[in-house]
Amino acid sequence: MNFQYWQPEIEKMPRAELKALQLEKLKKEVAIALRTTFYKERLSKKGIKSEDDIKSLDDIKKIPFTAKNDLRDGFPYGFLSIPKEDVVRLHSSSGTTGVPTTIYFSRDDIKRWANYMARCIYGTGCTKNDVFQNMITYGLFTGGLGLHQGGEEVGMMVIPAGAGNTARQFKMMQDYGTTVVHATPSFLLHLETKMKEAGVERDSLFIKRAFAGAEPYSEDTRRRIEALLKIDVYNSYGLSEMNGPGVAFECQCKEGMHIWEDGYFPEIVNPQTLEPVKEGETGELILTILCREATPILRYRTRDLTSFYTEACPCGRTHRRLRRITGRSDDMLIINGVNVFPSQIEEVIMGMKEVGNNYLIVVEKDGALDRMTVKTEVSSEIFFDDARLLNALKEKIMETLKVSISISPKVELHESGSMPVSEGKAVRVKDTRPKDF
Repeated sequence: MNFQYWQPEIEKMPRAELKALQLEKLKKEVAIALRTTFYKERLSKKGIKSEDDIKSLDDIKKIPFTAKNDLRDGFPYGFLSIPKEDVVRLHSSSGTTGVPTTIYFSRDDIKRWANYMARCIYGTGCTKNDVFQNMITYGLFTGGLGLHQGGEEVGMMVIPAGAGNTARQFKMMQDYGTTVVHATPSFLLHLETKMKEAGVERDSLFIKRAFAGAEPYSEDTRRRIEALLKIDVYNSYGLSEMNGPGVAFECQCKEGMHIWEDGYFPEIVNPQTLEPVKEGETGELILTILCREATPILRYRTRDLTSFYTEACPCGRTHRRLRRITGRSDDMLIINGVNVFPSQIEEVIMGMKEVGNNYLIVVEKDGALDRMTVKTEVSSEIFFDDARLLNALKEKIMETLKVSISISPKVELHESGSMPVSEGKAVRVKDTRPKDF
């Protein structure tokens, strides 16, 4: 395989040099953080009053963790470290409290982010000869503009298609000869269903690659998308608090996501004890941004569960690789005392060829007990009126799920294409239980 590198001198930098660069950038980021009202108070309590108090990478442990609620408590300008007149853009996301988490960018921050995105995109084999159709939400959400500016940096023709409207998406693919797309995994699966309905022949499209992100998905889902659409699917990872997409991305090997350690300092800790896990063990990813001057964020608790690969990547990049995100420490469902991650359920049902492309996990109270129902579409190849076949499939799903998650959920089968599809991040769990259960 012929690997290509956007910045080979950094992507293949020896580990010792990379760590030295991280320390240099960490010290600078601490100095920037001390200019904010939030970190000036938070760090001084820990005896960190200047960047000189950080003498090694191990000193990052002196810095307290930052959580999403801290960002909300600091709204609107508690994390801003430059004058407002030097801010050229903001991105924001709202949570259940209604108080947004807002990230500000300087002009140089935007340039650095675009460069990291270009590094990701180019590393999958894309070039300026590609036509990139960005089928993700634009606006305050970072996913749209993040990949857009990275594509332009590489020199690709970028189509800012936005999410939804599959008929229009197909028309643009055919008209402009789209070779690369970016979408949520659920929308990519939806495309395949709609392609059949619209009578669009795969041979009329030129798509070779897809970037999938914004929602967790299993390896079985990736394989299904690749087989159905006959493309290579690359996993990406990012979060708005760390700029957005571009924190980590798969290379052409598709064996884990390289986290760009010159821009983001990663740690993996036990989510209960917050102590570091052993190399290769699964835990919560903690990130410190090393490439932003407008909104420094130190030791951010992402709540995402993952682990590091311990061996080197065949591509030659020295930046460590993250395994696929298996779930979130705060998204775990407790069903009658049993811990269940939605990703476990997806892995089971997406591994069955008889199952369609859409599903929903419903959790509700049935008296004093919890009841889980897994609603999933069946494959379009299955005759939906064949009761015997459907009952056999339902039993198969129930038994396989019981082995995987130790409980027996109810299973509902729905006709292909009959369940609602979200144009943004797919809603995979509907928990209607009282919040004080």
